[in-house]
Amino acid sequence: MNKRLLLYPVVIGIFAALIWIILQKGQSLPVHPAKAAAAVTTAAHAATTDSWWQYFSNLQHPLCLLLLQIIVIMLASRCFGWLANRIGQPAVVGEIIAGVLLGPSLLGWLSPSFATFLFPAASLKNLQFLSQIGLAFFMFIVGMELDLSKIRNKAHDAVMISHASIIIPFFLGVWLAYFLFADFAPANVSFLSFALFMGIAMSITAFPVLARIVQERKLTHTPLGIMAITCAAADDVTAWCVLAVIVAIVNAGGVWSAVITIVLAFLFVGIMLWLIRPWLARTIQFHLQKGRQKAAVSLVFFTLLIAAWLAEAIGIHALFGAFLAGAIMPANSDIKQLLTDKLEDVSVVVLLPIFFAFTGLRTYIGLLDASWLWVVFGMIMLVAVTGKFGGSAITARMMGQSWSQAVSIGALMNTRGLMELVVLNIGFDLGILSPEIFTMMVLMALATTFMTGPLLDLVAFAEKRKKMFML
Repeated sequence: MNKRLLLYPVVIGIFAALIWIILQKGQSLPVHPAKAAAAVTTAAHAATTDSWWQYFSNLQHPLCLLLLQIIVIMLASRCFGWLANRIGQPAVVGEIIAGVLLGPSLLGWLSPSFATFLFPAASLKNLQFLSQIGLAFFMFIVGMELDLSKIRNKAHDAVMISHASIIIPFFLGVWLAYFLFADFAPANVSFLSFALFMGIAMSITAFPVLARIVQERKLTHTPLGIMAITCAAADDVTAWCVLAVIVAIVNAGGVWSAVITIVLAFLFVGIMLWLIRPWLARTIQFHLQKGRQKAAVSLVFFTLLIAAWLAEAIGIHALFGAFLAGAIMPANSDIKQLLTDKLEDVSVVVLLPIFFAFTGLRTYIGLLDASWLWVVFGMIMLVAVTGKFGGSAITARMMGQSWSQAVSIGALMNTRGLMELVVLNIGFDLGILSPEIFTMMVLMALATTFMTGPLLDLVAFAEKRKKMFML
């Protein structure tokens, strides 16, 4: 045993001595002129940077800067997510606020030099790339969480409520765009593109946030919770299909290009639903039965990446392809839980906060520096709440729900959260939304998500008072 303990330092010592001898001998070898110049330059550089300043220089390295950005973003999102939970709000509200505060609205206003150091313009492409990867994974998870059987079982009521909660705010968004177009549309953007994006931005419901609110309030197995989740699922499917068509129209060069893109999109959806879905179910089940779990997971990831690539190539955005890939995952397979466990923590804890920060860097509340701009924001809020909350609640009441149930469904469907930010960023990337409108719509997404909890509390309080008076 003692010999074995001695063997380690002996071996290390012998080879270290040999390395030192070779290095010493190598010093006497002749140096070629070109290499000598390089050596002088390197030595001079080492001499000038042999101080603590070299560490400041290291901070400017792209990888070092990216890691620092992720650390700051994660810390801010965790802190604000915790604060949001403390006041009864979903963590995503705090994370969105953290993203906005890291941008020019607060950090850039308080310390422009530090904000420029932490988020220089050259580094934003890296953040955007990471945020898009995170969003693709997240949309895949959202697609997997959709229970299409529930939509079929409650198809009539859910589809009526969800489609009313899309068409009414969509109409109001298009109507509002008519008055905002002259002042807020970017250069060379047609009214059609601007109006369609304003319409779809008003129509989105944040299915993941809604599902988590329902879960936190222990409403999952109640009639209200089942109806709200089903309506949100139907809303998500419909709204993302509408968004895909709108993106196709905007990206197309003319009428025929738009028609071809839409036909390709429908063909893509049809192939995914009726060919890839059953084949995927059989193949995944075969791999799992054989104990080849990694092969099954690899197949799913290939499906996700190919679907996202095809959707982007067609012109309907990669996120729609990721969402559709999640929606066609086999319902009765353990693969859903397996993939959720693998992806959700990384995408929700690390990558999504990067998306919120990237959105926050594009959101500048200081742009709303005139009172009339806040009047416009008030109009956007009025249209958003009236269309989504009012449209959902009134339709739910017409479908036989009680007033308390109808108002609760309206409040939940009015939750926009992350999904709204996804749509807004697509519009901003396409050059359809101006910075002012983008900022107003981000604030609207925050406000409508924030008001969901208090509205549900108000309905619960009213129901409690009503029962007390009845007694």
